[in-house]
Amino acid sequence: MRVLVALGGNALLRRGQRPDAGSQQENLRDAVTSLASLAERHELIITHGNGPQVGVLALESAKDSNLTRPYPLDTIVAETQGMIGYWMLQALQNALPGRQVAAMVTQTLVSAVDPAFDDPTKFVGEVYDRQEAEKLAREYGWTVKPDGQYWRRVVPSPTPQRVVETRLIRRLVRDHVLTICAGGGGVPVIRNEKGQLQGVEAVIDKDLTGSVLAEALEADVFMMLTDVPRVARNFGTPQQEDIAHTTPHQLRAEEFPAGSMGPKVEAACRFVETTGDMAAIGKLDEAEQILEGKGGTIVTPNATWPLASTL
Repeated sequence: MRVLVALGGNALLRRGQRPDAGSQQENLRDAVTSLASLAERHELIITHGNGPQVGVLALESAKDSNLTRPYPLDTIVAETQGMIGYWMLQALQNALPGRQVAAMVTQTLVSAVDPAFDDPTKFVGEVYDRQEAEKLAREYGWTVKPDGQYWRRVVPSPTPQRVVETRLIRRLVRDHVLTICAGGGGVPVIRNEKGQLQGVEAVIDKDLTGSVLAEALEADVFMMLTDVPRVARNFGTPQQEDIAHTTPHQLRAEEFPAGSMGPKVEAACRFVETTGDMAAIGKLDEAEQILEGKGGTIVTPNATWPLASTL
């Protein structure tokens, strides 16, 4: 099967962990064990989150007194694509000797008038207690919002329309190249009044971009791998109830947080509604079980997986 995996940013930098390069590379080596197993059996395209890493680089830039102004977010997204892409590229090459692997810097087209620019919701950077978050917000002009028991910076997250380099990605996949692309949702760009591409201050949700890209590449499966085993109703309460097999219609009847599980659920629903294929949300180390229908939250038109044609 052709499988597009969206790897959560927390697979590289876990909550509360210091954002050192070494620890992130170690986390990624663990993640690659699961991804390499998929790549041996299926056509695999990988995208990844970058929220924690964008926040780290943005804060460094904001503190740099040698700069006239901090680096814009589109440039920082490109930086993280290169950094994480390099780590992932090397880890996959070491895990799969002889396999062709490519890591691409890619752009994602958004609308210049997307209402998301007026309502930041995308979490980036490290977690803080409320007092520290509000102090940083005053100092750097950030918008901050609660993320579970912590507080984090939020930035605009416009809806992805198309990955600009889709044709090139399709060519690599057809040539059996394991391709890492659209990291962090892609570098956010618009078409200006001259029709030229131009970066904008935003971070696109990588799961929504993954859904758009999976459809364009005719993927059979769109899988979002994160640090929770399944989507759950009433998450974090005594009434929590895991969801195993479901449909877009059933999922849309539930409510999920806009800054965390909400975009994943929306991305899964869009992909399934558009293609009729399978989307899933689950833990990174359960990727094989998810494909077998034994793990994660699996979303299909009729809540049935695996199909006879995939066995």
